[in-house]
Amino acid sequence: MDYHIGQKLKGRITGIKPYGAFTMLDNQVQGLIHISECKSGIVHDLGNELEIGDEVIVTVLDIEQYNGKLSLSLRQNDMPLKQNLSKNTSLRKHFWTNNFLEYGFAPIANHRDEWVKEALQRIGK
Repeated sequence: MDYHIGQKLKGRITGIKPYGAFTMLDNQVQGLIHISECKSGIVHDLGNELEIGDEVIVTVLDIEQYNGKLSLSLRQNDMPLKQNLSKNTSLRKHFWTNNFLEYGFAPIANHRDEWVKEALQRIGK
């Protein structure tokens, strides 16, 4: 299944750790509900809120671009979405390099002279 941010899905709790609850969405995809996304307010013990096997409705908060891991929320189900989220919308993207500059992983020394020249032009020298 193709998931997108803002999508509401039915899942089943498969594991509970001190930091969050693992939720199986289908037979192949599992996401994590961080403890801060379980409910509004402070949650001291996740075991008091959820149990393994519970059926839950979750909202997809984020999809890690490189490995496809899903960040899920129970808390967002009670809150209206602030923006109209379509299938192609991505609230956050995780880049290891600056995607806008196209410098990639080249060493800094290879671009130092170019950057100094550009900086001097910006300050008017």
